Amino acid sequence: MQQTIRQNSNILIRQYSNTILLLGSIALGGLSTTSFAQNITQHYKTLPLKQSMIAEFALNYNQPELAVHNYKNLALHTDSAIAKQRALDVALEANNFNVALAIASHWVQQDPSDVPALFYLTHISLKAHKYELTAETLDKILSIDSDADLAEILTGISPDNQHDREVLLHALRHSKARKNPSILVLISSLEAQNNDLPQALKDVQQALKKKPNVTSFILLKASLLETSGNEKATEAWYSKSVQSHRYNYEVRLAETKYLIRIGQAELALKKLQTIVRIWPSSDEAIFIAGLTSIDLKRYSMAENFLLALKNSQQYQNEANYYLAINAERKQHYETAMAYYRLVDGSLYTVSRRNLINIFDKTNRLSDALRFLTQERVNYPQYASFLYQLQADILKKMQNKPAAIELLSEAMQNLPDDPDLIYAQVLLLNPYEDKDLLEKDLNRLLEIDPESPTYLNAYAYTLALQNRRLSDAREYVEKALNNAPDQAAILDTYGYIAFLQNDFKTAIPVLEKAYLFNNSPSTALRLARAFYLTNESKKFAELAQQLAIDFPNNKDIQQLQTLLLPQQESMSHTENAINH
Repeated sequence: MQQTIRQNSNILIRQYSNTILLLGSIALGGLSTTSFAQNITQHYKTLPLKQSMIAEFALNYNQPELAVHNYKNLALHTDSAIAKQRALDVALEANNFNVALAIASHWVQQDPSDVPALFYLTHISLKAHKYELTAETLDKILSIDSDADLAEILTGISPDNQHDREVLLHALRHSKARKNPSILVLISSLEAQNNDLPQALKDVQQALKKKPNVTSFILLKASLLETSGNEKATEAWYSKSVQSHRYNYEVRLAETKYLIRIGQAELALKKLQTIVRIWPSSDEAIFIAGLTSIDLKRYSMAENFLLALKNSQQYQNEANYYLAINAERKQHYETAMAYYRLVDGSLYTVSRRNLINIFDKTNRLSDALRFLTQERVNYPQYASFLYQLQADILKKMQNKPAAIELLSEAMQNLPDDPDLIYAQVLLLNPYEDKDLLEKDLNRLLEIDPESPTYLNAYAYTLALQNRRLSDAREYVEKALNNAPDQAAILDTYGYIAFLQNDFKTAIPVLEKAYLFNNSPSTALRLARAFYLTNESKKFAELAQQLAIDFPNNKDIQQLQTLLLPQQESMSHTENAINH
């Protein structure tokens, strides 16, 4: 009913909006927007149609307060449910809960048995934290329709702190309809959010005693059991529910998802096959069965499931992607590439990366470059991403100058794309391309001065060039403030402090960075800091460990030349103490 009202309202409002735009375009020839709106407000304030037109006109010209004011007046002086609903929508969009509450309350006073009006009042009273009113309104809804579905009322607007949830719980527990199954389920959901799982389970069980066939109640109990960590009880509840509701698709599918989560994929697949036999058009079940088959290495079975989704509006794209994954795992590379080419939407970028990996595996990087050039024509919306992929390929082909040239061309077409600029920054030589690198880094900070990635890149570049170290430190400290405990930023900070001979800062920062990244370059800086501060024992221990961890690293091998004199010195010291 609400949906029908909303659809009719939208059609009517669109009709009004066309008229408003026409009136506005004529009147604006000689008047400002504000003065025109104010003038026609005075002239037509008593006419409902004109008031709605004024309100829509005000919305068009970003004057929400005027729109809310007019719709409130209209809602309080009309019997039209459509006008009231539009007024409520406008007030809620403007986050004006006081006006929305006034409109909804008036609507309910005008027609106390109007269930859509009561639903609105419940929803708005929740948003406005009027929990007593919420409970009273729920009582009224259930006195009119004891089977009313209240499941969606809390969706997205459930109180976000424990105090508010407790206030709402108190109101619901003391409402007249507190033993109504729907109210019990609302109470149970709130208790679960407060981590009171035992009580939440008791309340949902009471609801199930009264209404054992309600799917949402069955699934809520399953969710509570799973959250409590009782795997045996959760499995038993699903098994019992499926036996009692053999033709309940949602319950059966929920059981298979749970079995997959707890690692029982074989059993889940058998149950999915049964579901697909009973509901052959159930796209979601078919899709999950396809993915589960891939995980179990049943590649032929997976292909059959996923091919069944080739005309599915919802899963066609995902099916093509996983058909490609399936073919790739079977090393049917040409088939995999064909399916990857069909993928679009949210899986576009990952599919093209996988496609390029196949080109690489089969030693066809030149073909990959040509393919990506054509992709830029076919998918201009992904041009930045495709340019970057091409640059990565050129770098892999040991042709860094061509990669830089390509990115420069890309930036002419997309001058404010930070990803392209940053991709070029990563390719530029900090010594040979100093001017271009500085230009790019400055541009990145113009685009996003707070980005930890860009701040860190600038700081690290200056550190490598061993210049403007005070600026570099300022940049990296700001980056670290925006992204604490990020290994790359800690490494840069430690490196800059090392170059400034601030070993008191450098050593603990580098130790922390090395703990996170286990990088030989970070370890080398730390070892050199130990050496320069005469931390002989720590230097020796670290150098010996690095020789074991990175035996082929030439820079680490050079540490051994510093280690030998230190060991001799330590030996002489020990001998002197002993004597």
